Amino acid sequence: MSPGPALVPLAYSADEARRCVGDDWESTALSAYRWMVLGRTLDARMQALQRQGRVGFYGAATGHEAVNVAAGLATARDDWIVPGLREQLTALVRGHSLVTYAHHLFADDRDPARGRNMPCHPTAREVHYVSMSSVIGTQVTHAVGLGLALRARRDPGVAVAFFGDGATSSNDFHAGLNLAAVQGARVVFACANNQWAISVPVERQTAAASLAAKAAAYGLGGRRVDGTDFFATFAALREALGAVRAGGPPELLEFVVYRMTPHSSSDDPKRYQPADWSDRAAAHDPVGRLESWLAAGGWLTDAARAAIQSEAEREVRAAIAAAESAPPPAASSLTEDVYAAAASRPGGR
Repeated sequence: MSPGPALVPLAYSADEARRCVGDDWESTALSAYRWMVLGRTLDARMQALQRQGRVGFYGAATGHEAVNVAAGLATARDDWIVPGLREQLTALVRGHSLVTYAHHLFADDRDPARGRNMPCHPTAREVHYVSMSSVIGTQVTHAVGLGLALRARRDPGVAVAFFGDGATSSNDFHAGLNLAAVQGARVVFACANNQWAISVPVERQTAAASLAAKAAAYGLGGRRVDGTDFFATFAALREALGAVRAGGPPELLEFVVYRMTPHSSSDDPKRYQPADWSDRAAAHDPVGRLESWLAAGGWLTDAARAAIQSEAEREVRAAIAAAESAPPPAASSLTEDVYAAAASRPGGR
């Protein structure tokens, strides 16, 4: 069997890593690697369960891990995440329980949404993670409203609006960036450009040189970042968050990543992606790139790598077991939290 494509290496010295991440760069990089392995393990296991019919739907974030983990580590407790589609790992990094997320994926009685939302669309109020919508682009304007509210309340938080390359063709992208720029909303726009809006390649979305270049039309700064490079991604997010938090204008970050799996469990990318796409994506695998860099520097031993993988497998399997042991929501719960109780209405009728 021929070897797979060679990874594009991360070319950082220890001093350069420190400049990107901070003085605790080694522990941060190892923590990021652990979270990325957990995300990759969760994706693999849930995709297998969907094929077995044990969950109805799953949308993996494989290839997006560096962006999602960096966002979880670089944001502050007061910040808000307004996700696009594949940022669930960010919620976990910020403190959302993996077991609670598993209950959501199985839509059981312990799912905070009681089975009423699509899988992979969690809500995590305790970590300021807003429930996503499958409607493309609507979260952009929601994040702007949140950013305006944070500024009006003198809250130190920043709203981070995630969206994909396809969402840059939506009306909400235009309206959101324009309103944010004019009103000075406290928001960072984070475009996860995985180069495919389901089956539509990014070159059919725009004739612009980059998606980051679109920021200039609204009077904002835009920056393109290698989203498979954890260090570059963390540094870009930290700088943008710091600038906006200090009163600067909103910023647009375009993170170029590679979608390494189908768009969702309902998709067959072999019908539209070029034959060499998997090899190109594998060469930019964010988990593999960080792992290789840590190992080459002596910060990740073979034993530590095996232990991290084993722990991720244990955590994922335990969360799935807890979810599969929970009952489905009772039929009587269908209208709970939907209609006001009679006693609470004026006149009691």
